[in-house]
Amino acid sequence: MAIHLRAHAFAANPLRGLSASAAVSPSAAAEALRSLLDPGSASAPSADAAHSHPHLSKILPFRRGRPLARSPDHPPAAAPAWSLAWLPPSRVPGVPPDAFVFLGAHGEGDGKEAAAYWAIDVGEGEGLRVSGGGDGDGSTYVDLRTLMVATDWSDKDAMGELAIAGHARALLEWHNTAKFCGACGARAVPTEAGRRKQCSNESCKKRIYPRVDPVVIMLVIDKENDCVLLSRQSRFVPRMWSCLAGFIEPGESMEEAVRRETWEETGVEVGQVIYHSSQPWPVGPNTMPCQLMVGFFAYAKSLEIRVDKQELEDAQWHSREDIKKALTFAEYEKAQRTNALKVNQMCKGAEKGQSLSADLNVETGEPAPMFVPGPFAIAHHLISSWALEGAPKLPSSFSNL
Repeated sequence: MAIHLRAHAFAANPLRGLSASAAVSPSAAAEALRSLLDPGSASAPSADAAHSHPHLSKILPFRRGRPLARSPDHPPAAAPAWSLAWLPPSRVPGVPPDAFVFLGAHGEGDGKEAAAYWAIDVGEGEGLRVSGGGDGDGSTYVDLRTLMVATDWSDKDAMGELAIAGHARALLEWHNTAKFCGACGARAVPTEAGRRKQCSNESCKKRIYPRVDPVVIMLVIDKENDCVLLSRQSRFVPRMWSCLAGFIEPGESMEEAVRRETWEETGVEVGQVIYHSSQPWPVGPNTMPCQLMVGFFAYAKSLEIRVDKQELEDAQWHSREDIKKALTFAEYEKAQRTNALKVNQMCKGAEKGQSLSADLNVETGEPAPMFVPGPFAIAHHLISSWALEGAPKLPSSFSNL
């Protein structure tokens, strides 16, 4: 059974659409937030200008990369649905306005003013205290990967919440790492409501923007034998296989990166490369939190595998029938329910260190010989689209020569 999503996980952020971007400007949102944090400040808007300012501001706290999430007290018989635990500014007292990062704005309904959405890192800063999260109010800080697996991919609103959380984490991680100007070494200060930074050195004033690290991820296809090349890394859970992937080097096209990475890691030569889709990936390591996974199909010109053991644990050709068996829809549903219940338990105050099922390792009965990443990953959709819908057509493109 194929799993069709409206958009990849972490994409289709409802706060980043064209209508959302036009709802409230970052400067107006920042001015309104300052007035809410300090009503007596000189920056508070006048009554005549009040209609142009978003007085409804919602704050999403993060701690060590984990957003504050909430789960219902009485979950339904099916998997409980988590949600982001937005707080009013009054719940984050004493936090300087420049510590907030503007995520976007969204109308609350017909004829109602737009709400401005913000994120704040309360993990490491001195004096940053939030009333909420582990205080018995049904909310707690949950790892983004756990939320990723727990999200019902058929629920548009839930996928939107996940995309917002991913965008917020990527921005906050960038703020935590880009503290100094790369040109002169002076401190970088937030500006434009946290959407960029600027060097504080008056003789430099370099503008600093969030960076995205592009990563190519490719399903290598042996068309003649109806097989695909999948690999394992040592960090994978047992029996999980996935696509090859790697970073793009300076001066290299994406198609060239696909061919180079495939050759370096497996010794397989690739010819034609076809674009599939892309996915924001904010759950990478903290040193590279803002990744963009760019997916491709790639057609093999050679079949002999020589695995680079420093990069991979193994790489093998897998038949279409083997892949279909690995794509067991019921197991992905089970994994989603298991992780949703895990979030519910965490929000209710489950003890730290409690043993809970890992991402997809929740099978019952006879274990499948192999499985692939779940619907939250672009690798799943590269693999399933080939296995269930057939090989893509080969377009004519000079970049594939």
